[in-house]
This record gives sequence, structure tokens and C-alpha cells, in this order.
Amino acid sequence: MRGVRQGGHEAGSGQEPAGTGICDHRPMSATQKFDTRLVGWLSLAQLISWGSVFYAFALLLEPVERELGLTRAQTSLAFSLALLAEGLLAYPVGRWIERGHERMVMTAGSVLLGLCLLLHSRIQDMTDFYLVWLGLGVGLAGTLYPPAFAVVTRRYPNDFRRAIITMTFLGGLASTVFIPLTDWLIDLLGWRQALLPLAAVNLLFCAPLHALVLKNAPTGHGLAGAHAHGPTGARLRTLMFSPPFLLTGAFIVLMMATTAALPAHLVSLLREQGLPEAWVIIVPAAVGVLQVFGRALIYLCEYRIDLHLLNRLTPGLIPLGVLSLLLAPLTGAAQIGLVWLFVLLYGMGNGMLTIVKGTAVAEYVSKEQMASLNGVLGLPQALARAAAPFLLGLLWSPQSGYAAGLWVLLGISVLGVSALTLAQQIASARQ
Repeated sequence: MRGVRQGGHEAGSGQEPAGTGICDHRPMSATQKFDTRLVGWLSLAQLISWGSVFYAFALLLEPVERELGLTRAQTSLAFSLALLAEGLLAYPVGRWIERGHERMVMTAGSVLLGLCLLLHSRIQDMTDFYLVWLGLGVGLAGTLYPPAFAVVTRRYPNDFRRAIITMTFLGGLASTVFIPLTDWLIDLLGWRQALLPLAAVNLLFCAPLHALVLKNAPTGHGLAGAHAHGPTGARLRTLMFSPPFLLTGAFIVLMMATTAALPAHLVSLLREQGLPEAWVIIVPAAVGVLQVFGRALIYLCEYRIDLHLLNRLTPGLIPLGVLSLLLAPLTGAAQIGLVWLFVLLYGMGNGMLTIVKGTAVAEYVSKEQMASLNGVLGLPQALARAAAPFLLGLLWSPQSGYAAGLWVLLGISVLGVSALTLAQQIASARQ
């Protein structure tokens, strides 16, 4: 995050974003001139991919549950299966993109999302439901941030931060656009028919878009040079078991679990707290707006405030937001105020957290081995993302609703922030 800013990017950072699967640190001969239009189109596809699948689940949860006779834990498991499939495929997808197959990967991902949403409209039982969401998870692996970040990093190695920030700005609005839109479609058409336009936008817009704009990909390059310039096995193992990496990894995984658990349940949680239906839709949509604001704020402040203080403070907004949501139903007339405090704290914190998680390993463990070390965290992150929504559903009860689950999320988010703080202290003492 530090460096000399030249022409809108950081010179000499040499860092790839987490999750791209790219491990070659050499300059690429196929470097292209930064294309604002290509990045803009990819950003729009991100908004649609996130919104039509990831955020739509929260609106589908209750009607599917009622019609198929499922428990909250059973419906939550479908979302967890999707996240598990997406996380486990992140590394091979990154490798395919690295070899120059970005157009095929992202186009096929959008086609698969559209087909699975069509199949979702025809499900008859829990097995169908789970199979469809496993398929959607595979499609998400080819369409969400990790493959898109890999694409722009390969094409624009000197400007990838500018491209990534653009995509996270627009992607952060996915809930703002698609939660009200999906709710309106369900009210108008019913949940089965509402899935048809969501499928259509992936099949008829995102898939052709990826096929058209991702022409002329940089040619694939061998990995021998990457290995020659990369860490030795012994060096990597030493870093993997070092306290700064273990603590930073704990921070990333615990915060990943917290932020993965809430989206699938937030609509149901707010309904249980007795909020008017309009607020139930407006609140999660507003979280997306605050995410974008948080990302803009951290971008503006990173050169004006001590980096380590900024990295420590911004994740702390997440447990404060969860605490506000936990206390909201206990405060009577102040409930709406605490819910909006949750929107402010959690929305901004989650937006900033995307950037902090992506740079923490480089800042506190090793810049040179960042890609390899982030790859090591791929499986734990996938498991955390997959387990968290299911466990939150499992902790739900008719008597106390989501209270027990929110206490657990509060605890693990506090542990995550504490782990990062300790990693900072150890890294600072070693310098």
C-alpha cells in the first residue's frame, strides 16, 4: 500500500492482489495499455455476478425453505456448498487464467451461472437445491473478484490497483441494486419466475460481454521462471510457521468467516427483529453503498494516516457493527438508530476490510512471497466461507432467533482484530 504514486498507480510495489493465483513476478512481455472501457465493462459484470447470485440468496432463503419444507440450517448449507466450491476452485481457475484462458474461464462461468439459475427455478427437493448451488459455486469461481483481479493484473501489471479499486467500487453496489430488484421480482412473479430474469442477465449480457471484451489476452507463460525467482521450499515453510503469518492468517480467516455468514441471513434477521418490510430491504442495500464509501475513504487516507494504525482500526469496525445489531432489539425506540449504526460501521468496515486483507500478508510477513503465502491460506478461507453461513443457520432457534450466532460472530471478529494487532507488534519488533 505504500510506494511512490506515479500516474495514478504505485510505482515499484510489485504486489499482486490476494487470490489471483498469479505467482510470476517477472515483467510480462504482453503488457497492455490500460483500457478504461474494458475495466468498466468487467466492473459491470462484477455487479451482476455478485448481485444476481451471491446477494439473491438472502431473498430466496425463506420462500425456498417454506416450499421445500427445509430447516434454516438445511437452506443455509446450500449457500455454504456454493462458497466451498468457489473457494476450492480459486487456485486452478487462477492457473488457467495465468496460462491465457481468461476469456474461456469468465465466459463459461457466466454461462454456468445462467443455466444453474434456470435449473433453480425447477428444483423439487433438497437434493436439487444443493446440486444447483454447487453448480452456482463453480460458476462464481469463474466470475467473481479473484478471476477478474487476475485478468487485470496480467494485462496491466503497473496499473492493476487502479483497476481493482474500480471493480470493488462498482461490485460493492451489487447489494444496493440487486436486493431491492430481486425482492421486487419475487413479489411480482414469485420466487421461481423471479429467477428467470436473473438467469437471462447472466446468459444474455455477462457471457457475451466476457467473450467480447476479453479478446487478445496476454499469452500464457511458463512457471519455471516464477519458481526460479520465488521462495525455496525451506524458506516458504519457515514463513508458514512464523508467528506473524499464523496470526495474520488467523485474522484473514476469522474475518472472512464473519463477513461470509451475515449476507445470507441478514434479511431474515431483520425481519425477526420486527423491522418494517421496507427497512428489511433498504438496510442490506445500504450496506453496499457504505462499502463503496469505506473503500474510497481508505484510498484517500492511506497516505495521510499511519498505515499500521489504519490497518488496525478499520477491521475493528466489524465487531462494533455486529454488537450494534445484537443490541438493537433490546433498545426499544432506539432500535432503528442502532440498526443504522450497524449499517455505517459494518458497511464501511467490510469495504475497507477487502483492502486490508489483501495487503496484510505483504505488510507483516513477506512482500516477495505474498502470492505463495496467500495461496496457502486459500483452503482455510474456503472452509471458513463455506462453514460460516451454515453454522449461523445451525445456531438459529425459534426462541432466540440469531442472538447466539451473533454473539459467536462478535467473538471471532474480536479475536481476528486481536490477531492482526499482535502480528503488527511482532513484525514491528523484528524490524
